[in-house]
Amino acid sequence: MFTGIISELGTITDIVERGDSVVVTVQAPGAVSDASHGESIAVSGVCLTVMDMHDGCFTADVMGQTLAVTNSAQWVAGRSVNIESAMSVGDKLGGHIVQGHIDDTATVMHVTDHEPWRVIRFSLGADHAPLVVDKGSIAVDGVSLTVSAVGRDWFEVSLIPETLVATTLGRLTVGDHVNIETDILARHVARLNSFTSGATA
Repeated sequence: MFTGIISELGTITDIVERGDSVVVTVQAPGAVSDASHGESIAVSGVCLTVMDMHDGCFTADVMGQTLAVTNSAQWVAGRSVNIESAMSVGDKLGGHIVQGHIDDTATVMHVTDHEPWRVIRFSLGADHAPLVVDKGSIAVDGVSLTVSAVGRDWFEVSLIPETLVATTLGRLTVGDHVNIETDILARHVARLNSFTSGATA
């Protein structure tokens, strides 16, 4: 479980294909310093299980299902990624409850710069649009953000200078893809409503 508060920027240093999965090596000295075998670390929003650690890096398996729903451009050597260690019981919940289970990818539609903040508009698929609300929470590449505006097929977030500097979101340009995770509370409500309405999906 995570909160969407990024602790450091890491780098993917190696990718090894194994059938329909890959083994990824990520340089993340801060997260590795107090991690152990089997613990979880979020890499741009994707919850990965630490299999091995060495020289400030950790390795993890990424299954085919995860590869299918996440940003394919993320899984390349040299890629800068957002890193967050799993939260501990009693930690401050500075962001919101993030599972590290990616729902979908979104595309940057528009970037509007202000002084000194930035508004980014992302595409929003029909399946997940009902789960995103104005002033609600959403995780974008693992970063806990507040939705500042929303339409039927898009949502916007407003990024403060700290977020632009401390995460990969400050580097986004039109056409880039990101991982998104909708609010777990919204997903539970939608599931419950589907039974009330007689739907099965």
